[in-house]
Amino acid sequence: MSLLSIKHLTLTLEDHTILQSVSFDIAEGEVVGLIGPNGSGKTTLFNVLSGFLQPTSGTVTFRNTDITRTSPSKRAQLGIGRVFQNFGIFREMTLEENVLVALEALPREQRKQLGDLKKLTHDTLKMVGLEHSAKKKAGSLSGGQMRLLEIARTLKSGKELFLLDEPTAGVSPKMTSQVADLIGELKREGKTVIIIEHDLPFISRICDRVIVMDVGKIVLSGTPKEVKESKQLQELYFGEVFVDAH
Repeated sequence: MSLLSIKHLTLTLEDHTILQSVSFDIAEGEVVGLIGPNGSGKTTLFNVLSGFLQPTSGTVTFRNTDITRTSPSKRAQLGIGRVFQNFGIFREMTLEENVLVALEALPREQRKQLGDLKKLTHDTLKMVGLEHSAKKKAGSLSGGQMRLLEIARTLKSGKELFLLDEPTAGVSPKMTSQVADLIGELKREGKTVIIIEHDLPFISRICDRVIVMDVGKIVLSGTPKEVKESKQLQELYFGEVFVDAH
């Protein structure tokens, strides 16, 4: 059964078509990688899925409900969580406060379902090995630690579908492994994840399926092995995607 269904999604801005009839389904519990050259429309697609951009035509359906024109806040309430490429961390707040603010912003019914928010905050920080730094300001963290904190607090928010935009950007090899572990934990919990990523070895390690975009269209879809071995992908990237930057 599809958790998310995208049909003929098109976006035109100032006579420039950014997305061209994009269609795919995401099954519940599936981890899908979204790759493609810079400018291929990946982040724009995420902006449409999370409600920050309205498509020119086409539909977005989540749990059999049409959310094409639904606001970002309503989508978050429905269970769609997003981790942005740029940090959404409050640097002058402590780590503990950063997590609590995110949890307390949830609708009342969701907060009740999560139980004791202070315990959940501790568990969230422990998940990424930062529980001993709970009282420190987030600005004291390394870039990689901030990335882990941002991902962890989103993962603990009770969402069902997670949109992760380049979660390993600026992250060390050790922390990249921690990010993979976090996503693996989500998978074990039956959550659904779509990941924009340039690191194909990372994608191959954690994803069930890979979707390749170019010039606003889906040009290839399959298992990580099928996509990696595709001549079409090699022509698209001229080999650069096969270099493990970490």
